[in-house]
Amino acid sequence: QVQLVESGGGLVQAGGSLRLSCAASGRTFSPYTMGWFRQAPGKERDFVARIRWSGGHIYYADSVKGRFTISRDNAKNTVYLQMNSLKPEDTAVYFCAAAVSSGGGPAPKQYDYWGQGTQVTVSS
Repeated sequence: QVQLVESGGGLVQAGGSLRLSCAASGRTFSPYTMGWFRQAPGKERDFVARIRWSGGHIYYADSVKGRFTISRDNAKNTVYLQMNSLKPEDTAVYFCAAAVSSGGGPAPKQYDYWGQGTQVTVSS
């Protein structure tokens, strides 16, 4: 069984930065793709960014391109989301997810494991 634990959320002013972390644990952890999603109150869970665990194949939602950076540390089984120039519309619960078989695209249903989420609030 794989467990994902997010951390790093919080309250920040517009224009500020946060770095989210997602630590994975499990007997054997070798995902195909790791992704970040976010969900605002009353809205669907939206794709933010994803990265192939082997490296490369990095994709971002248009709304965060140029502001967010996804990275991973295989030795630590951790994926990160560096968020800069934050805007109030970035306010949401952020989830990390792991796709253990091939795939792992922009749709939540393509992922097998999810973290519990971490709240990010950006004040204006």
